[in-house]
Amino acid sequence: MAKVFAGHVAVQQETQRRGIFRAADPLKYTSTATTVRMKEGKTLVTDGPFAETKEQLGGYYILDCADLDEALEWAAKIPTGCGGANGCVEVRPIHEFPKGQRDGPTLATG
Repeated sequence: MAKVFAGHVAVQQETQRRGIFRAADPLKYTSTATTVRMKEGKTLVTDGPFAETKEQLGGYYILDCADLDEALEWAAKIPTGCGGANGCVEVRPIHEFPKGQRDGPTLATG
């Protein structure tokens, strides 16, 4: 675990040095999740993750990369071993709104 942590620190320090680091945080285990759904106009709150799956989101990075190639280079440097298992890194762009289109709070949904 110390090796994985050191790898994350190295990626964060290097991306900060290069000025592309925006955010990164680990997430707690899925057993701490609460899922909110709307059904027929009612809010349903369930303890636990959205779905039972072998893959779980362990954290996130937001990097301001010039293009997909640069993002993939950084993704390859992010340690994915967690609890002794191999993992993967999913790379996706952030949807950016034109200036002036954000009138209220933004809510991320899955």
